[in-house]
Amino acid sequence: MAQTRPHLILLGGFLGAGKTSAMMALARWLPDQGLRATFITNDQGSDLVDTHLLRACGLTTEEIPGGCFCCRFDELVGATRRRGFLPPDVIVAEAVGSCTDLAATVLSPMRRLLGDECTLAPLSVLIDPVRGRRALGLESGEHFSDAVQYIYRKQLEEADVILITKSELFGEPVIAELRQALTHEFPAAEVLVASSQTGAGTANWFRRVTFHERQTRPPMSVDYDVYADGEARLGWLNASAAVVSTGEPSDGNELLRHLAEVLRQLLQEWEVPVAHLKMTLQDDATIAAINLVGSDFRPAPGVQMTGPVRSARLTVNLRAEAAPDLLERLLGEGIAGVAPWTITLERVEAFRPGRPKPTHRDGTQPLNRSRT
Repeated sequence: MAQTRPHLILLGGFLGAGKTSAMMALARWLPDQGLRATFITNDQGSDLVDTHLLRACGLTTEEIPGGCFCCRFDELVGATRRRGFLPPDVIVAEAVGSCTDLAATVLSPMRRLLGDECTLAPLSVLIDPVRGRRALGLESGEHFSDAVQYIYRKQLEEADVILITKSELFGEPVIAELRQALTHEFPAAEVLVASSQTGAGTANWFRRVTFHERQTRPPMSVDYDVYADGEARLGWLNASAAVVSTGEPSDGNELLRHLAEVLRQLLQEWEVPVAHLKMTLQDDATIAAINLVGSDFRPAPGVQMTGPVRSARLTVNLRAEAAPDLLERLLGEGIAGVAPWTITLERVEAFRPGRPKPTHRDGTQPLNRSRT
């Protein structure tokens, strides 16, 4: 693939959908095609687990904090324009998991303003099978308010490609039923299935987003009052802490598993719908990660530390439909008694996202700004 302009691959999808795992899998595939890539992470806050993971894997990664791409459009433009000695062939950008309307507020303005500087891949929206089945009424379980569900469904509505992730965890009938339901409800999207863990189905998606350009579509209608309400119902917590073993060097992987399970139980006791809990533990040599996408699930370990550690840094990203001060209190309770470790919180950022205020929105629909 001879590239004279970088190809921007934008990934959307709700919190916990598997976007970071998909980015890491794509990062392993692109060099085999002779393509250089850079990565852009995005969040309402700062100090992202995703950024730590990607950089720990040696990937060139920029972080755009403080708001979604649509509200930080100029920063996104700046990140796509930055060039090193060897400029990238591909730029992979991961949008905030609570963000929607990316086609009208990001991709369309990018094409209009930077069409001679980059090409645009089809918009991929990733979907976790369990959360997707619950959202579409295929099974029961923990669920979010209607306003949060509105964001979830709007993400799927604007997708060019809907990618069902984590397929290795489910049997073919479960995935086939979800795929059929998505095809029926969102006929404008191509529905694909892949597993970043096993590699099954990934090559088809990789080729689709790497070697094809996005076709222009009319912008969807979005009620920004409902969208803002959904954002405001989500509590956002980012924290970092110093971790020290009180005895001999200990198993950092076990610490993450134990802490994630303690937090899961606390969130479940308070009946808090969990959008995503993601944590990393990192020292100078190695990193471990763990994920939780619902309080009625078990934490899922990611990359693992290769040996015992005496001291490390813990990064916590928690998003849930609850008050931020409650999330902060539960984190404090969770880390209080994790032996044989001493965990000292050094930075905590707990808040609700503000109303989305896109820099641009291409289309005929005016932004509804009747509430602040």
